[in-house]
Formats: sequence, C-alpha cells, structure tokens
Amino acid sequence: MSELLIVGGGIMGLWAALTAARTGMDVQLVDEHRIGAGASGGILGALMPHMPDKWNAKKQFQFDALVSLESEIETLEAETGLSAGYRRSGRIMPLAKPHLREIALRHEQDATRNWRAGDRQFFWHVRDELPSGWLSAEAAACGLVFDTLGGRLSPRQMLAVLRAALAQSPNVRIVEGTGVRAIHPGQGRAELDDATEIAFGHCIVAAGVDSFPLVDALSGPLRGPSGTGVKGQAALLLADVDPQLPVIFTDGVYIVAHDDGHIAVGSTSENKYADPQSTDELLNELLVRAEALVPSLRGAEVVERWAGIRPKSTGREPIAGRHPDHENLSVLTGGFKVSFGIAHRLARFVVDEITGQPLIDIPGSFLCQNHIAALREKHL
Repeated sequence: MSELLIVGGGIMGLWAALTAARTGMDVQLVDEHRIGAGASGGILGALMPHMPDKWNAKKQFQFDALVSLESEIETLEAETGLSAGYRRSGRIMPLAKPHLREIALRHEQDATRNWRAGDRQFFWHVRDELPSGWLSAEAAACGLVFDTLGGRLSPRQMLAVLRAALAQSPNVRIVEGTGVRAIHPGQGRAELDDATEIAFGHCIVAAGVDSFPLVDALSGPLRGPSGTGVKGQAALLLADVDPQLPVIFTDGVYIVAHDDGHIAVGSTSENKYADPQSTDELLNELLVRAEALVPSLRGAEVVERWAGIRPKSTGREPIAGRHPDHENLSVLTGGFKVSFGIAHRLARFVVDEITGQPLIDIPGSFLCQNHIAALREKHL
C-alpha cells in the first residue's frame, strides 16, 4: 500500500511527490506515458508575473511563488548537481502606441507598491532605449516596459532536476507507461490501465488535462466538465544571442533566450484542434511575428517544432486541495500557462493539507471544493 499515490508525472505531480517525500511520506507516482510527456515537457519556460495593478490574492500568491522559486531551484541544483536553466532575466514588453505607454507609466507606480518581498523590491520600468539586437525599433515605437520580476527556466531541465531529487529519496517509487483508469477513494484503491490495482492512504490527481475526467467521475452530476485542454504550439531556434537577455512578450508572442543557445518561441492557444501533437501553419505565422519583433532571428535554424495540450479549468484558475466529497482525495491541476511558476507552492499547500494544517494560504478561487461547488450550482 502506498501512503500517498500521485497520478501524473508533470510539473505538478513531481513537486507534490518531492514535497511529500520531504515529510517522510511513502510516495508512489504513476504516469500514463513517461515523466514530462505532456504539456510540462514543452520548450518555452517563460515565468511571467501578472500585471502589478488591481492587486488581489491571486496576484499576491503568484508573486510570492515566483520570488520563492529562485531559492527552491538553488537548493535542488545543489542537491542534484544539475541545472534547471533558471535565470531571473526580466521581461520586456514593447509599447507600440502612445496610450499603452500611458498605461505602463501608471503600472510603474503599482509595481513599486505591490512587487515587494521583505527587503526585496522588483521594478516595472518604462524605458526608451532598446536592448541591442533583441527588439526592433518599429515594435517599440513608444518605448518598452522592462520588469525585473520575470524570468525563465528550461522545462525539461526542471523536470530532470526534480526527478533526480526524487531518485535520492528511498521512499519514492515512480511507475511509467501505465495510466489510472479509475479511482475508488472509499476503498482506497486505484485501477490502472494494465488491470493492476494500487492501494493508497491518500491520492493526489495531478495528471494535467487527464485529471479532469477522473475528477468529474468522482464529483456527481455537474453541468459541464471541470476543465478542458488548450493546444499550444512552439518552436526552438538555434541562434547566437546572449542568454542573459530578458523574455520578450507582446500580444501572445513569447521569445525566450535559453542558456544552451536556443531561442524558444511560443505559443498558440487553440481551443479547437484535430491533432493535439501536430504543428501547422499557426506555428509558421507565430515564427513570422517573432522575426518581425527580433529581426536577428530571421534565417535561424528551427531545431524543434512542439505541440502539446495544456490543462485549463472551467473557471480558468488552478484547482488545488482536497475534494469536497472524498477525504482521501486531493486535486492539483489546471495551471494552464502559469504552472512552472506556482507548482511548488500549490504542492506545498496540498501536501500540508493532507498532513495537517497548511502553512500557506491559497486564493479561495483555487480551492477544489469551490470549483466543484460552482459547477454544481450551474447544474442546479
């Protein structure tokens, strides 16, 4: 019997496994394919803060998570000897029109008030000078925003670091190549696709988009599903650029310089798609837009084209915490575009809730019980 069964080997599941293992729990993690085979195994890795205005609990939670992630990664890298490809490189957003500059100037003051962690202050600067070779003057006709909170990591390297840390824990077992087809919380058992069963004391469902049907099956009549998948396409280019350059973001386009000489460009958001793993003309259009933003990328070799399905809850917010109907079942999914920046902190909450009193708060809109309650109200 596993004291804790975790379904899913993406960023959420791995952080949950590591957090639980550090408390001494006996952990078994099961993934239908392999670690990082889903959306977590992508190539972009942008760590993007919310805008600093209209501050609320969700923005504060993400801010605290982005700040604390730095030390969490430093600890893991020291323990494993591996690199997660992390850098607080900042983010730039070009301002193409005068009214955007006016809004950005107001946000400058918002960041001064809200982007503060102890004695650390993070900034949102409105500037006129452009980083050499990293942004076209046409794209930033009215200047740009440079914030010091944003950053990036390598998704695949981050997963490798977490897996290496788990390999050092004698109380963790990872099973790949078989999924979970049904969970029976009342009986404390899960049925696997290969017809075997696993007994558990507690189960965390952290299987990305595959979490939603498992959760829905255990939640009674709902008006609609707890979440859905959104396809994203991205590409990896080979280019000779400084890896310290900030992430570029504008109008849905992300351009991220990584340590290994690769530039990641993403990403589409497709609610309708025929093939979840294919890339197509939408990615080609994205690359054209990226080249217009950064002319030095023109002619760069495309070394990988990637597509995957990201989990988006019906309420768009992440889903975390104990299921309202099952004391021994928790959910950890729905991070959509922000999973890598907040997974460690959500996992901390979920594991603390299992073992005792949570030491951190999460926004009420994130709680599993509130997601389920909202879907039931719609049904009634």
